[in-house]
Formats: sequence, C-alpha cells, structure tokens
Amino acid sequence: MAILFDWYEDPKPSDKQQGENENTLHPRIKYNGSTGTDVLRRRIQERCSLTETDVSAVLDARGALSHIMGQELAEGRQVHLDGIGYFHPCLTTTEPVTIGTKRKATKVKLKAIQFRADQTLKNEFGVLKVKSLKGGLDFTQLTNEEIDLQLTKYFRTHPFMRRYDFQYLCGMARSTAMRHIRRLRDEGKLKNMGGAMQPIYVPESGYYGNNEEISVKTE
Repeated sequence: MAILFDWYEDPKPSDKQQGENENTLHPRIKYNGSTGTDVLRRRIQERCSLTETDVSAVLDARGALSHIMGQELAEGRQVHLDGIGYFHPCLTTTEPVTIGTKRKATKVKLKAIQFRADQTLKNEFGVLKVKSLKGGLDFTQLTNEEIDLQLTKYFRTHPFMRRYDFQYLCGMARSTAMRHIRRLRDEGKLKNMGGAMQPIYVPESGYYGNNEEISVKTE
C-alpha cells in the first residue's frame, strides 16, 4: 500500500512580497492509522524462532526500557538502539529570553524527545510508494478583495467560521490561511469569539453582511 500525502504551501518569509515568486510546496503524510504492541508481538514471533511468550516477555519489559532511557536522556545523553536509531532531548524556553533576562536557566524546559533513524531501519523502508490525495487544495492566490467576497457569501448562511473553514473556502494552506486571518483581525473585519486554543471567528459589525453584534456559544 502506498503512503498517502497531500501538498501544503511552505510559509512565506516575512520579507517576501506577496506575488513576488510562486510559493513552494511540501508533501505532508496522511497517516494510515497506527500499529500497536499486539500487532508487533505477532509479527515478530512470525519472523523468528522465539515463542510468543518469549516475545511478550521482551515487549513487556518496555516499561523498564522507557524508565532507563528517560534517566539517560535526563542526563543529557543520546540513547542508541542498534538497528533502530538515536533518541535525544530537545530544549526550549518557557518565555522569550534575551541577553538581559535574569535567571535564564529557570526559563528552560524540555520541548521534545527527537529521533534519528539508523540506516538499517531506513533500509527496511524499501522502495518508497506514494500516492497524492485527490481533491487537494487549489493554490491559486486570491486577492484581498476576492477573499472579502468569499467571506460575504459564507456569512450569509453561516453564523461563525473556524480556521479550517476559512482554509478550504479560500483554497489555502494552513499557514497562508492563518496569515490572512491575522490580517483581517488587524483590519477590524473579523474577531475571535472563542478561546485562544479554539478560536471562532465572526464578522465585526458592518462587515460581511452583519450589522449587529453576534453571540457564539463555545460549549
């Protein structure tokens, strides 16, 4: 079975003028579910002389493996599993830090545990088979006036809009849609009636056919 993917626009640098050059795209995987421990246990047993009980014993020790790996990573060391790859911690800050920030060390936290595959694992990947999803986005850039027209039509039949509604309405990648939403908010055309993590956008009074305040329940 092929890996399913779709195309997304690369973020445009802030110093790049709109329409200056054609935007570049990157492929993004649409994951085909996940494989759990039970499936791995069965498939490992099928490929070796170990009994299912032996394989289960090894996999059931993953709690100890996770604990030991966590201790080693916490000491700032990479952890290498032969044939699998390297695990290593990645740091970030809890807030913006400058040269003048006091107690800089207290602003550091764990961002993620990153993974770099061994060549052995990459070789097991085999020949790459991919398939582009149909019905992908049309990356033709709309003008600001065309976006306003699309929003006017949309809000005739919808009381509010989410980011992905805007994205598909205007045929944009996520990063481009967010950039335009920020612009429309700065221009006083849209406002967020939801929360920071779950924004719900409605037109400001006087825009997109709405001439009165709108109340949206976010429950």
